Amino acid sequence: MLAGVRIIKQLTISALNHRFGYQRVLEDIALNVGEGEAVALVGPSGCGKTTLLNLAAGLLTPWEGTIASSFARPAMMFQQPRLLPWKRTLANIGLGLKARGVGRAERDRQAAGLAARMGLTADDLAKFPGALSGGMQSRAALARAFAVGPDLLLLDEAFSALDIGLKSELYRLLAGERAAHGSAVLMITHDLMEAVRLADRILVMSGSPGRIVAEHRVDTPVAARDEAWVFARTAEFIRWPEIRAAFALPPLEGA
Repeated sequence: MLAGVRIIKQLTISALNHRFGYQRVLEDIALNVGEGEAVALVGPSGCGKTTLLNLAAGLLTPWEGTIASSFARPAMMFQQPRLLPWKRTLANIGLGLKARGVGRAERDRQAAGLAARMGLTADDLAKFPGALSGGMQSRAALARAFAVGPDLLLLDEAFSALDIGLKSELYRLLAGERAAHGSAVLMITHDLMEAVRLADRILVMSGSPGRIVAEHRVDTPVAARDEAWVFARTAEFIRWPEIRAAFALPPLEGA
């Protein structure tokens, strides 16, 4: 590499096909996620979104195609918090740091600082996950993902089970951490409004097998996307024929 030349990080998926047994679940998938970019995959249940994210994370081996990533510190947040029930909350948040060889005192310090930004108290950190509310568990899971300073964050419908108020708070926390660290995001969701709120690009998937059938760019900065803007832009997107077809919505009259 030439001195002074910085390599731009990127996740690239090309000509990807995947199957489970004889069932083809993904067909001819091609996408890329650039450094600092947020990309959302939206589509109906069963279209292969989670399978695609697991392939991107290296949790599955693709049947055909290539997945290449120059991101060095990926992290993943699942639909369920998946905190280890036998470890206290502070230790759960520091798991990624422990895996990277960070000593206990330093990882506890870093984990506690991040937890405070997520709204977790010292009392919360001393509890086992079962003693936390679902919302507090989600905050801990987000803190665990950001504790390693990820350059790529993979979100598997991470906010789908939360109430509206908590979703809004976690959206704000996610945006703040992204702005501070420049993390890229690849997220999957069946909630088009969530994608409009958080993503720079929205990729629409259809099912049986899963394909990417449309792409829409969202140019307005995340910080400028207030509630009225999100509602208006979502209403605009939901009129697109590709989105209506992907979600099996009836065609609009006169469209």
